[in-house]
Amino acid sequence: MLSFWEKSAMIEADIIIVGGGITGLSAAATLIENNPKLRIKVLERGVLPSGASTKNAGFACFGSLTEILDDLDAISPEESAALVETRWKGLEKLRKRLGDEKIGYEGHGGYELISTKDYDCLNRIEEINKLLHPIFHKHVFHEDEELKEIFGFNAEKVETIISNPLEGQLHPGLMIRSLSNYVKNKHVEIITGADVVGLNKGGNHVEVEVQVPFDHSETIQFRAEKVLICNNAFVNKLLPQVDMKPGRGFVMVTKPIEDLKFQGTFHYDRGYFYFRNIENRVLIGGGRNLDYIGEETTEFGTNQLIKDRLIDDLKNVILPGVDVEIDHEWSGIMGFGPNKQPVIQNVGDGVFTAVRLGGMGIAIGSSLGEKLAEIVINN
Repeated sequence: MLSFWEKSAMIEADIIIVGGGITGLSAAATLIENNPKLRIKVLERGVLPSGASTKNAGFACFGSLTEILDDLDAISPEESAALVETRWKGLEKLRKRLGDEKIGYEGHGGYELISTKDYDCLNRIEEINKLLHPIFHKHVFHEDEELKEIFGFNAEKVETIISNPLEGQLHPGLMIRSLSNYVKNKHVEIITGADVVGLNKGGNHVEVEVQVPFDHSETIQFRAEKVLICNNAFVNKLLPQVDMKPGRGFVMVTKPIEDLKFQGTFHYDRGYFYFRNIENRVLIGGGRNLDYIGEETTEFGTNQLIKDRLIDDLKNVILPGVDVEIDHEWSGIMGFGPNKQPVIQNVGDGVFTAVRLGGMGIAIGSSLGEKLAEIVINN
């Protein structure tokens, strides 16, 4: 039961954003930059953001060569280039808004390990570089076969390496903390532990129903003129009409490795597998394609089939002959659709949504949040 004081000062807002990850906070940032007088509340169900924003691998990437070629099987070259541009502009927006130091950004470049089965992609480097040239005004992808020796990879498993000097890496925890502080300093209110369980239209406002943490039989009704749903993989609980399925991603980090030979972000097998350095540790993750059905879940956890494959790749492909120990592991939940295009729309009755970030949340989240905010401003 709410007090008079709570009802009069703590429940209403001009705009409520559901989801305190990169998309929701980026939308809040754009809105408050546009109109500092707006009363904005961000409702996040976790004590910390509970989707993928702080559980991803920290790749500041816009798509490897084979990922882009994979996209071209489903969408047109123009759509593929537009998607890359959205990711790139999102990364630029994030870095400009917060600064590299506050997100732990390091520009060590991006790389893709090419095996025999993917070797044909080398014949299409020129085609993709030409497709992306209007965006970057330079060639993005280059073959650097000698890097497999320099980086210490298993030459029997890795045929060659494609490099991309424009990609980098960051610290997702620092990123979300800095983005949260950025909007809070502009008087956006962030409420954690706020599990939104329903939306109801009431006159000229939308009621946002939040479950009371310590008494699940009770709810609190927040109210706003406009509500933005930015909870990505968990959107179907509130908007079942959105065509999206969850996809769990699994990540591990090793103990420190003496004389680690590489820095940067790395992909292989069409981007489904990835690894990077964190100082002198190695983070490795992915493998969702080994068990699509099993990983189509909003439950956090470990798929042993995927974990075993990642450890095998770590020991036999990436760090052959190196004594490797796993220090930490976790999972995060992403949102996928029939193609890699995100969903951004005015749902109606004061409700808007921006979700379905796929595996490129860091890159696309800032752009998506900004675009959603612009739609809200113009409505």
